Amino acid sequence: MPILADALQDAGCADEALLAHCREPGAHVRGCWVVDLVLGRE
Repeated sequence: MPILADALQDAGCADEALLAHCREPGAHVRGCWVVDLVLGRE
């Protein structure tokens, strides 16, 4: 997920909460709000 944060930031994403969440250690599993957002789920 840290690589995703870097890519999003390079693409112009300025959402600090989203970027910080992506850079947190640990697994991001089903129910992770960032994963759902990226996949277009609600």
